[in-house]
Amino acid sequence: MKLPDKKTKEYNAKLYRSRITNIQKKLKKGEIFLLFAASHKIRNRDVEYKFRQNSDFYYLTGITEEDSILVITSEVVGMFCLPKDKEKEIWTGIRLGKEKVKSMLGLDFTYDLSDWEKERPAILIGNHTLYYFFGENPDRDRELITECRNLSERAREGKFGPHRIEHPNFLHEERLTKSKEEISLLKNAAEITKLGHMRIMRESKPGMYEYELEALLDQEYLKYGSIGGGYGHIVAAGKNACILHYVSNDDILKDGDLVLVDSGAEWNYYTADVTRVFPVGKKFTEAQKTVYEIVLYAQKNAIHNSFVGIPFNEVHEKTVRFLADCLREMGFLKGSLDEIIQKGSYRKFYMHRTGHYLGMDVHDVGRYFLEGKSRPLKDGQVVTVEPGLYFDPADDSIPKEFRGIGIRIEDDILIHGKSPINLTESIPKEISDIEALKA
Repeated sequence: MKLPDKKTKEYNAKLYRSRITNIQKKLKKGEIFLLFAASHKIRNRDVEYKFRQNSDFYYLTGITEEDSILVITSEVVGMFCLPKDKEKEIWTGIRLGKEKVKSMLGLDFTYDLSDWEKERPAILIGNHTLYYFFGENPDRDRELITECRNLSERAREGKFGPHRIEHPNFLHEERLTKSKEEISLLKNAAEITKLGHMRIMRESKPGMYEYELEALLDQEYLKYGSIGGGYGHIVAAGKNACILHYVSNDDILKDGDLVLVDSGAEWNYYTADVTRVFPVGKKFTEAQKTVYEIVLYAQKNAIHNSFVGIPFNEVHEKTVRFLADCLREMGFLKGSLDEIIQKGSYRKFYMHRTGHYLGMDVHDVGRYFLEGKSRPLKDGQVVTVEPGLYFDPADDSIPKEFRGIGIRIEDDILIHGKSPINLTESIPKEISDIEALKA
């Protein structure tokens, strides 16, 4: 797989318009879908975090400006967007403006964002159902509920507004199955991620700090056109690997310890999600090697089981049985395998799921259960496979050589018939390959 072209990708208006049309076809007369772009978030005082567009909004429009509002009904599509403002553009960059947005996406109407409050009643009136991501912004929720209530009081005029709010699951169902273009973007993210992981495997050594490895990851990602990580880098040395979402990344690397790195580059709004574990020094200890080989076998088996038609949860259940059986044979768990599974005693060592959906968001959208049953995997879905084992560093009942070992191995898997495709398989994970790279 070659590295992605560093040139800025051209805006694909045809792609985004076709996605909007797909959503429009799912709406019936009297139904309206409102989708809000992301807003800038304050980091501290008057300093903002680097802006990233809401994934749903970008998926449908490709527009990276804040605070816009997309309006879709079965009959028309429109948008409220930031107005052109020469003075503000000097400070924060050129805005598209309503005329440009309208022509780009072939919309039926566009307004300046400042017109939203005035136009909102006319937008909502005559629709009985509002599709909207309720619960993400309490102030906006109250605003829309109040508007719907006000419109309902106009019944004597023969007018009405939405009396039902529904979650727009249809959009997330669209995002769940990846197109060829999306898979290509995920492959690019995976290739850049590979460079970061391999570099820190090579360059890590005793005496370095976790944040130095984090800096190397960011350098590799940014160097090839990624905006950085698709989520906060986890660089966990030694016992820190037993903290699943460890993000402090400020501890020192010690010889004899392992480093767990969970990090993925984001390329054009699509992220990889990869975890690798390697020794700070040049070799795994025998105890580390024992645990690593168990997790690696479990991961390979789970990847093999990730095929079309298998219920997603079944991959996890099979992984749990294998890891629990290994822990029982090693003496870490007592009782029969069925008892261990039923009581959940294995969760002391394995407390998370075996994977999740992946795409524009690291924990990507889509329902895992349909009508109470685990959803079967389908062609075009991308999932992670990430079993792990964690041995509490403060647990005196665990032999000393195992305490503080935390191992998770994660790859990104494209569901493809009965032959799953590992998008990140070129990132070393065999003990011999890792030790060769360290040497």
